[in-house]
Amino acid sequence: MLKRRTFISAGLAVTAISCGRRGSPWRFLTLEEARTLEAVCGHIVPEDRDPGAVKAGVVHYIDTQLTGFYKPLRKTYRQGIAAINRKALFADLSPEAQLAELRRFERDPELAGFFDLLVTHTMQGFYGDPRHGGNFEHASWKMLGVSYPPLRGRLWYDLSDPAKSERPWG
Repeated sequence: MLKRRTFISAGLAVTAISCGRRGSPWRFLTLEEARTLEAVCGHIVPEDRDPGAVKAGVVHYIDTQLTGFYKPLRKTYRQGIAAINRKALFADLSPEAQLAELRRFERDPELAGFFDLLVTHTMQGFYGDPRHGGNFEHASWKMLGVSYPPLRGRLWYDLSDPAKSERPWG
């Protein structure tokens, strides 16, 4: 018979193993890979008076999706990030050197496909629904002046303000 304490200890060990690497906020990406992606995505959607890709959590979106729907693209991401970092650690370059490298990546046959994929995923993470891991605090929707789009069968209620609780999207 399994004792309660042994059962709980075993459950905690399995949970710790399945929740990613210890000390890393990322589910799939390594710290260095995430740093590289943040630097690249920061150029794809740069910050100005509004949040850019980094503050909107695009890398968090990509990392989350690589543990789910984008799981078949894991090898592509590992190889693409390694190719970006082959010459030098991309995140350690100056912004001007990063931009020059990105222009080179667009023309490089080895990286062009990955770069196009990364641009697509950056846009999805920036403009998509925050429930998928990106667009923190509706950053891109606020920038565009778009209110939260209604989902069929779901309403957002702001109970602190009765005027907003009926139709929060206008």
